Amino acid sequence: MKKFKTKMSRWLTTKMELPADVMMDLPRITMIGQLHIYIENHRGLLSFSDTELRLLLKQGHLLIKGNSFVIKTILPEEILLEGKIQQVIYIDQA
Repeated sequence: MKKFKTKMSRWLTTKMELPADVMMDLPRITMIGQLHIYIENHRGLLSFSDTELRLLLKQGHLLIKGNSFVIKTILPEEILLEGKIQQVIYIDQA
């Protein structure tokens, strides 16, 4: 049933030209250089330090590495992180 739902979401997204992040519950990640990263549609903050941020996603985690991190804004499904971003890693957990 889950595969059918995923296939149907992809089909609707393609045929109706709807944003994939909305239809498939995917995160939207916006980076401005190495200084800011804005993540929408996450499921919660798992860990935070001045060198690492880990967010829970619907399927997996998002790991951001760097230094001098400061959370500027945090809302239930949005976060704005400032600092020197060196890596953004998507960890898939099927």
